[in-house]
Amino acid sequence: MASKDNAVDRSLVRELADILNDTDLTEIEVEQGTMRIRVSRQREYLPNAYMPAMPQPQFAPPAPSAGASAPPAPSAPAPAAASGPETGGVPSPMVGTVYLSPSPGARAFVEVGQHVEEGATLLIIEAMKTMNQIPAPRSGTVKKICVENAQPVEYGETLVVIG
Repeated sequence: MASKDNAVDRSLVRELADILNDTDLTEIEVEQGTMRIRVSRQREYLPNAYMPAMPQPQFAPPAPSAGASAPPAPSAPAPAAASGPETGGVPSPMVGTVYLSPSPGARAFVEVGQHVEEGATLLIIEAMKTMNQIPAPRSGTVKKICVENAQPVEYGETLVVIG
């Protein structure tokens, strides 16, 4: 037997949905007594809207510098990945939190040794509660994943190395 307190007020749900549409919010939650109602919606994501402005050319000069000092290069790749740009590195276009898979417990977008095509999703960066898919800027093989799941990243930090 369901009591009247546990019955869902459909008109309230409709009103909340109207509020979402009118205010351009993505989620609203209301609590009445022991009942909590949350109405949410997903916004359409426009992938790569910010990618053309991504400053990849500024990372090209360090690569020749690393190539010019060829002897230290074999011992230097591990520290270089943690501290700055790396040859073939894909820099973070924003500050945020990295997620390597589309949802908790799901398989990662990419793994080391996997071949990726240009435009394939490498990972997601959450910034201001918006999930931003980070696409591969070129085709190649994933040589290294330089970040861990749920790790905060800075603008320009190397995320993945594609060779």
